[in-house]
Amino acid sequence: MAAGDRLDDYHYDLPDGAIALRPANPRDSARLLCATGGALSDHTVADLPSILRPGDRLVVNDSKVVPARLVGTRERGAAVAGVELLLLAELSPNRWSAFAKPAKKMQPGDRLRFGDVEAEVEERDGAVITARFLQNPLTAGAMPLPPYIAAQREPDAQDFSDYQTVYADPAGSVAAPTAGLHFTEVLLTKLADMGVATTRVTLHVGAGTFLPVKDDIDSHVMHAEWGSVSGAAAAEMIATKNNGGRLVAVGTTALRLMETAARSGTIAPFTGDTTLFIRPGFTFHAADLLLTNFHLPRSTLLMLVAAFTGYERMRAIYDHALKGGYRFYSYGDASLLERAR
Repeated sequence: MAAGDRLDDYHYDLPDGAIALRPANPRDSARLLCATGGALSDHTVADLPSILRPGDRLVVNDSKVVPARLVGTRERGAAVAGVELLLLAELSPNRWSAFAKPAKKMQPGDRLRFGDVEAEVEERDGAVITARFLQNPLTAGAMPLPPYIAAQREPDAQDFSDYQTVYADPAGSVAAPTAGLHFTEVLLTKLADMGVATTRVTLHVGAGTFLPVKDDIDSHVMHAEWGSVSGAAAAEMIATKNNGGRLVAVGTTALRLMETAARSGTIAPFTGDTTLFIRPGFTFHAADLLLTNFHLPRSTLLMLVAAFTGYERMRAIYDHALKGGYRFYSYGDASLLERAR
């Protein structure tokens, strides 16, 4: 097997305290590891106007995170127990699928209460239930922080703004497109003034983004996520490339959607579910640069980075970040990567 073909190739040890529990303040003061030339260099996200070129174009995922985490009680007769839900998708008005914890004791007919919001369990399939709510469940929800943050602290009111990009709309994600969290309105204006335009695409990020690859890479099945690239967005990206500019995917979700729309070799409008698994050996047709955070070991996102930069380059980037004290994961620092040619 070549390097990058085995799951163990994507393991690394993360020091205690390297997981960021809060974002940098201000957002664009986060550190930025720049890997767009031969050498690696240390910057901040606020330095992007001096790193990017006039004619480049940011492609951002504008999906908005919904307050999808519900904590309450399950009632069956006189018996009451605690329950936690992560809403996944609204199947029909106020009828949702959700990850449940604990799920094994859930039965159809169980009553759920989350403050003033009530629901009834309709069915269960493994860890996923279907529940019909009497009220809008999002009125009782908290921001669905990733498990590695939620294990160390509870979500709070600050997360309602911290865990959302400044350009978020429309609603639909249960996890943030985290590379976009580094942008401020001021930074976007500075980039626009120097000739770096922005194109919005939408990929509603699902909870499956946190699922590890359990066995081997070849047998892993990617979760489906709904996305849309409008005709106008596709035309803007094509024009940028035709004019010699570079497309900068802001986050792995934007990149995954861009490459889904470009599977024919040319960027085209796209609407629907994508299950695209990007790993070493993948042929890219859209993105030239990738702005992304530092990802979990043994994850499909780390495999995507290896596909984009080359496996050995990915290892060098992560070694540099680990030795340099960069902050990791959703609220952490960022890297700017150049596609391997």
